[in-house]
Amino acid sequence: MTNLQEMKTETAMKIVLASGSPRRQKLLLKLGYDFEVVTPVVQEQNISGELPEDHVKRLSRLKAESVAREYPDSLVVGADTIVVSEGRILGKPKSKAEAKSMLKLLSDKTHIVFTGLSMIVMTKDIAKSDYDSTRVTFNKLSSEDIHRYVESGEPLDKAGAYGIQGMGSFLVDTYEGELDTVIGFPSKLFKKMYEEVRSCPEL
Repeated sequence: MTNLQEMKTETAMKIVLASGSPRRQKLLLKLGYDFEVVTPVVQEQNISGELPEDHVKRLSRLKAESVAREYPDSLVVGADTIVVSEGRILGKPKSKAEAKSMLKLLSDKTHIVFTGLSMIVMTKDIAKSDYDSTRVTFNKLSSEDIHRYVESGEPLDKAGAYGIQGMGSFLVDTYEGELDTVIGFPSKLFKKMYEEVRSCPEL
């Protein structure tokens, strides 16, 4: 089987990660790929009645498309992560108060984290989107726990107001699925989609 290093060597296609997230950058680096980072500029709006998996695929695609216009010959990768609890989609909190509200909602309950990935090569008319999900169960949180964590500042740039790989690890009791999906970049899904793109006859 062709390993990742050989796959990378076989193609001169440039990879562009359409994300300003240092967590996603770290996970892609860990996989052994060379890539450029470009932060996308998109309006992340919710659509009433949209399924969570459709939501993350749509936004990941919008992010990839916004960068692909500037890099039409490159493989542009977009990603989007949300937390879903009791039918509510929780993105990044807009304030400390909203972060506290999200954490109270998640306390002592199980929620699902969805991360969508999109890959686009504009000049080859290649566009793929998929998603992965992981179930996460929180510990029971006291008001003091929530206040201290929110005041750390960590929750403010993360979907669902927590980061499982950082200080927020104390919030989590168990999870079922891929940890990378919760962090925001499902590695197994990326490798699967990358191989599918490389096998496209257009390349």
